[in-house]
Amino acid sequence: MPGLDHELEEEMKQFDETKAGVKGLVDSGVTKLPRMFKHPPEDLPSLNHNNGISNLQVPVIDLEDVEDSETRSKIINDLRKAAEEWGFFQIVNHSVPVGVMDDVLKGIRRFHEQPQEAKEVWYSRDFTKKVNFVSNAEFKVSLPACWRDTLSCKVLEDEHNFEAIPEICRAEIKEYMRYLVQLKDKLSKLISEALGLTSDYLDNLRCFESRSLACHYYPVCPEPHLTLGGHKHSDLGFITLLLRASEGLQLLHQNVWIDVQPVEGALLANVSDMLQIITNGKFKSAEHRVVLPPTLEPLTSIACFIGTDDLQKLYGPLKELISENNPPIYKEVVFGEYVKRYKL
Repeated sequence: MPGLDHELEEEMKQFDETKAGVKGLVDSGVTKLPRMFKHPPEDLPSLNHNNGISNLQVPVIDLEDVEDSETRSKIINDLRKAAEEWGFFQIVNHSVPVGVMDDVLKGIRRFHEQPQEAKEVWYSRDFTKKVNFVSNAEFKVSLPACWRDTLSCKVLEDEHNFEAIPEICRAEIKEYMRYLVQLKDKLSKLISEALGLTSDYLDNLRCFESRSLACHYYPVCPEPHLTLGGHKHSDLGFITLLLRASEGLQLLHQNVWIDVQPVEGALLANVSDMLQIITNGKFKSAEHRVVLPPTLEPLTSIACFIGTDDLQKLYGPLKELISENNPPIYKEVVFGEYVKRYKL
């Protein structure tokens, strides 16, 4: 209805103009969920989530002794199976120290829990900026808002861009990324080998060059059963590495939502759209979302999106993976255009 749409648009505009995000609503003492955050019942877990499915476990890939040839062969087989059947896998013995992961999560929480006047200078919907703080990047009347705020840090393959990150969490992010770069290089080789290619194949295609962070903060919600922390979506790049401090993530597996149970000290990896495209559908880019479990503590997570640094490069099904019996099912796509088409 036009009148309701206008009211909702005004509500969203007023919310955005505060530059305080969802945390600002909580600090103001809201006890009821504003209408802009209410999702249709059919999109919420209470109606379509089968509790028994929470017993399924996302595959765990153990990278210990990855350089041992026999162990490496098992890791590659496990990774291939996880990428084909799930599109998600948890990684243990990844060489990112637990202390570094704890520190970066604490740093992100410190940023989001600053007084409003300290954060609002970073608030912007100009997504060409290397760093911006925003609530709900996709912000339109037709799409219910999600209960989260985000600090976005882009193009971190360029060392100079770290200087643009807020000082309150800069050192922690820089240290975390130092280890994550080593892990993404290792994964580039393992995924290449899992596809039956040379270990440097994806590296030569610059598939794992760019890296950006979305540092999410989910304040305590007065009515978590009426909203989501993140819409159903798949990621656009090649692979995502997720560090999270709590439960709440759900994965669409065989058309059923399941809870992703955290493994102590693990990082979660998921296949993204471009990796599905170049593998001609062999590896699956799975849809996922964030629900808000009842909690007295805010939730924090950090997603590292890994992709190409060449936005004009054409990517399509790899010639080594297609044949007369396995013809290409995707057209070639320029990654920069793909992002604009589906996200802007």
